[in-house]
Amino acid sequence: MSDDQPHRPGWAPRDPTVPTPRPKRPRRSRPRRILRALLGTFLLGTLLLAGGLLAGYLLVDIPPANSAATAQSNLYLYKDGTQIARDGEVNRENVRLAHVPATVRHAVLAAEDRDFYSERAVVDLKAMVRAAWNTLTGKGRQSGSTITQQYVKNYYLGQEQTVTRKVKEFFIAIKLNREKSKDEIFEGYLNTSYFGRNAYGVQAAARAYYGKDAAQLDSAEGAYLASLLKAPSAYDVATHPENRTKALARWNYVLDGMVKKKWLTPAGRTAATFPTPQTARPATGLSGQRGYLVQAVEEYLTDNGVVDEKTLAGGGFRITTTLEKAKQDALVTAVEDQVMSKLDAARNPTDRFVRVGGAAIDPATGRVLALYGGIDYTRQYVNNATRRDYQVGSTFKPFVLAAALQHGSLTQEGEQITPNTYYDGTDKRPVEGWSGEPYSPANEDDLSYGDITVRTATDSSVNAVYAQMAVDVGPVKVKETAVALGLPANTPDLNASPSIALGPATASVLDMAEAYATLANHGRHGTYTLVDKVTKDGQDVALPAAESRQAVSREAADTTTAVLRSVVEFGTGTAALSAGRPAAGKTGTAEDDKAAWFAGYTPELATVVTMMGQDPETGEQKPLYGALGLPRINGGGAPAEIWGQFTRGALAGTEPREFELQLGEGVEESWDPLEPPQPDAPYEEGEEGDETEGMEGPEPRRTQPRPQTFQTPQTSQAPQRTTRPSPQQPQPEPPATTREGADGSTPPSDTTPPPPPLTPPTPSADAPL
Repeated sequence: MSDDQPHRPGWAPRDPTVPTPRPKRPRRSRPRRILRALLGTFLLGTLLLAGGLLAGYLLVDIPPANSAATAQSNLYLYKDGTQIARDGEVNRENVRLAHVPATVRHAVLAAEDRDFYSERAVVDLKAMVRAAWNTLTGKGRQSGSTITQQYVKNYYLGQEQTVTRKVKEFFIAIKLNREKSKDEIFEGYLNTSYFGRNAYGVQAAARAYYGKDAAQLDSAEGAYLASLLKAPSAYDVATHPENRTKALARWNYVLDGMVKKKWLTPAGRTAATFPTPQTARPATGLSGQRGYLVQAVEEYLTDNGVVDEKTLAGGGFRITTTLEKAKQDALVTAVEDQVMSKLDAARNPTDRFVRVGGAAIDPATGRVLALYGGIDYTRQYVNNATRRDYQVGSTFKPFVLAAALQHGSLTQEGEQITPNTYYDGTDKRPVEGWSGEPYSPANEDDLSYGDITVRTATDSSVNAVYAQMAVDVGPVKVKETAVALGLPANTPDLNASPSIALGPATASVLDMAEAYATLANHGRHGTYTLVDKVTKDGQDVALPAAESRQAVSREAADTTTAVLRSVVEFGTGTAALSAGRPAAGKTGTAEDDKAAWFAGYTPELATVVTMMGQDPETGEQKPLYGALGLPRINGGGAPAEIWGQFTRGALAGTEPREFELQLGEGVEESWDPLEPPQPDAPYEEGEEGDETEGMEGPEPRRTQPRPQTFQTPQTSQAPQRTTRPSPQQPQPEPPATTREGADGSTPPSDTTPPPPPLTPPTPSADAPL
């Protein structure tokens, strides 16, 4: 086109010297940019995850079998380094899967992984993520494993709950599933799983629990063994009879799962009965007290999360305990001298039923110093020091008093409860102020005491007084106080009702020693400890941090101690004076005299001793009537005598210490109408063979007179209601003739001595009128 040609309308020629501007693109919206960024991040994350999985799969090889197949021993030591025992020999015998009955295999699948054969996934990613998150955030250890993963953990790795171990488990499980069949993996799982009683594998478990080969197990027995896989010790009903309810629930869960998967017919389910396992047969290396000590230490380590049960069973641990050999020997000697040497089952059949348990704790530190678990661990497997299936009886009453003092509780009349507060001790007196079922507890031997002080009611262990006091305080507060002092919150039969005061709860000897140690430590509670140090492969294993707190005020604890000193000096526990030291304590007797207790302490040592009755063949609890040739066994008898001898021996060579008490209001003693003045000379012990000696029965021995303020009591031939120093005179009530309460229940027995004849004292010239 020439320069002479005209331009088109609306069009201008481009100047070649001016750059042409780029056309502007439309601006993208913010949501689109975010979406692109998220997509890019996801793709990158997917690539990284895929790369990580590929790398993990290539780098993590299937390792050789772990050391569980050749487990080491655990070494248990006294505090001074002296050896207690060495255990850990693994009981294992592999069997082919075909030799395990189908019902037993199905029971294990119902318990652990019901979709093992039908599910293609070899790992449970959702459960793994949940378990890893809980581990990282400190919410506790949690399993998230299929049977394949558990087999990898059992055979190739270990039981530690760490993220690293879970990652390895993940990759090994995937590889293993490609190299082995489902049957091979399941067979390996059955032969490596831990069933308790040091038994690895289903064959060893069948022998340990039922004395037969795995091929002879029926569906009910298989379901019980499968139940054990979750928590072997907790569900061993022979070792822990108090856990029978939990074990039954787990057993039923397994059987119901078998029915749901059509592995068991409803008729077969209905016909199944719980197959109680045989008594365990521990290794001879754990004979005598050694097995009980090892068992208690193992339970302490597993219950406190120091190490899990399977890892501990794998061995290799060096465990230094808090137990002191001299005190341990002193406790064994005291039990032997006061009880075991006096048993004669051939002449007296009841002596076959006698069992003894004991525990001693340092109140200042909470360290367990001695335990007595039974006659011999190889003959009696259940540990009498830690079992929770016998009523504690009236040894619970001090917790009611401590609760009343802690909360400043009032009687129904609005009077503050102190040791000198009066209560009506009439037999079967209905408790007042209770909105539940009527409750009228019986006193021991149906004795009525009339109006007596809390101190005298404690000396004589009067049920009617303490049931009313529990209502006045509030049963919930009583329970809370008992738990704060040291009883486990899940103690069987620790229920918030008026009967709580009479001790139907079945705490262990060790539980009660912990609670009494809190009273001895002026109300400050430090959780007991059985272990000083644990090492494995030269490395220290972390132990629970030592913690303490004020469970009840010092005044409440010390005032309770002052009242319990009276029990030892003037009440049902005078046999404990044989310790030769200032002491406080309380006697107790379970319902039907199936157990007798003495719980007491000096400023430096808290000890609880119990005698129990149990049939050695059936395991049934039995009354102790006639044991040791005595008509009855009570807490003031053999248990208090064991306590006295042990305490004297355990503290030999140390100066006796007085209690340093900060007392609350109403602790000063005033004379009670049921306690006439005593002569200055000590009351002499009865001769050997006296039927009343050592019992929470007739007149206790005296060593010194109480301070007296005389009133003239009513003359009577039997305990009657007496005159309370107040304007109103209560009317006498006839003594009851039956033990049954108004609610139809029979409360736990207690041993309440009849007071001495009520004859007016003759005041001396020095006595105040």
